[in-house]
Amino acid sequence: MQVPAHHTPGNGPNTQGLYDPRNEHDACGVGMVAHIKGEKSHAIIEQALTILANLDHRGAVGADPLLGDGAGILIQTPDPLIRKWAEAHDFDLPHEGDYAIAMCFLPQEKEARQFVESQLERFAEKEGQRVVGWRDVPTTLDGLGDAVIASMPVIRQCVIARGTNCASREAFERKLVVIRKQTLNPLAALEAKHDIPGLSQAYIPSFNSRTVVYKGLLLANQVGSFYDDLRDPDCVSALGLVHQRFSTNTFPSWRLAHPYRFMAHNGEINTVRGNVNWMEARRRTMESELLGADLDKMWPLIPHGQSDTACLDNALELLLTGGYSLAHAMMMLMPEAWAKNEQMTPARRAFYEYHAALMEPWDGPAAVCFTDGKQIGACLDRNGLRPARWCTTKDDLVVLASESGVLPFAEEDITRKWRLQPGKMLLIDLEEGRIVTDEELKTDLAAAEPYEAWLEKAQYKLADLDHIEPDLSEIAESTIPLLNRQQAFGYTQEDISRFLEPMAANGEDPIGSMGTDTPIAVLSEKSRLLYDYFKQNFAQFTNPPIDPIREELVMSLLSMIGP
Repeated sequence: MQVPAHHTPGNGPNTQGLYDPRNEHDACGVGMVAHIKGEKSHAIIEQALTILANLDHRGAVGADPLLGDGAGILIQTPDPLIRKWAEAHDFDLPHEGDYAIAMCFLPQEKEARQFVESQLERFAEKEGQRVVGWRDVPTTLDGLGDAVIASMPVIRQCVIARGTNCASREAFERKLVVIRKQTLNPLAALEAKHDIPGLSQAYIPSFNSRTVVYKGLLLANQVGSFYDDLRDPDCVSALGLVHQRFSTNTFPSWRLAHPYRFMAHNGEINTVRGNVNWMEARRRTMESELLGADLDKMWPLIPHGQSDTACLDNALELLLTGGYSLAHAMMMLMPEAWAKNEQMTPARRAFYEYHAALMEPWDGPAAVCFTDGKQIGACLDRNGLRPARWCTTKDDLVVLASESGVLPFAEEDITRKWRLQPGKMLLIDLEEGRIVTDEELKTDLAAAEPYEAWLEKAQYKLADLDHIEPDLSEIAESTIPLLNRQQAFGYTQEDISRFLEPMAANGEDPIGSMGTDTPIAVLSEKSRLLYDYFKQNFAQFTNPPIDPIREELVMSLLSMIGP
């Protein structure tokens, strides 16, 4: 039997024999610091790097102590730094907000690197934007291991100015996504077509007008020393989002380091394959008033061979590009447990029930920090199996991380300490200069549209159809003995006595252990049931056991049928 190959550019080995890179998992440490009033300073970046260094024990190294699993930081666009570069090179740089920075990891091979650069410039001009120039990102290699240096890409930034066809900053952001997708998506095919080795190694960690990502195959304490920009006093930001990666089995690489374009994540997305498949299945029915014809240029929305966090980041990017707010998008992707929560208001329950038909939950365990440059926040998935502690200070700082104490403060300077709870969200609006509580943001979003009325109009529940009597007159009774039919369909005595009879008598599944030591159906000499050929995946790396009885609140068998 031929196994379809999954190409994983820059992520380690491809599919071979019984090995599939999609089975890899990782767990990490994540943190963030922000000035609630949105005041930018270099101190915020220094504090974020301190948090990162104090999360070093949540990362990992291999046999080579200088080779880690990856670390990075996401900050707001440092306009003074970029403006200083533009003036030194006599570039015409627009006002802040009217230009974007494409942080590029380019191939080491010169031909491939020049090809990618020309592709990016071509699509930028094709979409009506102006290329200001290319900036070589200054780096210091002291202290890096040989393996890190050998795999290091050429790191450059492409600065692109907003074109006249973008009436707003949001329209500009949408064009940037289209440019990046058109540049990166065809590279693997072009590498084979034109025989240009290394082409598919190109990667763009961030590309927008509000934020920039500095990351790599680095140890936590190397990020600040490797990127000279992060030590420049002109590099300022009102927020810093950091991540230290620990790969349980995943092969470390430059592109797999966090943060991604909008988020960093501690945990794993166990539903990622189903989520990606559903996104693909909706391709023909998906449309957007804001994107219009540009939507077709963005496929695949979630490229194959990515990590689970990269897939989640792509899904968040799609929702933001389509006009959803940051909090709204995260509530769609990682909803709280609503199906059996009797204390939830009807309006909020209707919000989640309505969106459940639009987007399947991306279930963890997961603690996610996210930002679009205007707001920064964090949330836990509904299981709540990853730690996230946060505090605020008299200096209007908010700090959140996988553990307490990552940034030292005098006790009298701390105004509040708390933790993220399952399904809850912490959101800081830097433009309004305040913390938006979980209750406020979800109440406002639930009341924004008449979700209850929409559900009442469009949704039917099986319980509402109980009064309809089934018409059995057309069903002819079989003359074939029941035993013969059971054997024909692969039922065994065990299936009937241990499974079907208890379920019919008591209305509940029989108690049993997870897993099975029976031969897999495809190798069995006997006829097997159709569903025996399919098994549900579950993560067994970093997850604690789940109790479906005592944790009934977060368990749901709710299924939706129909378009």
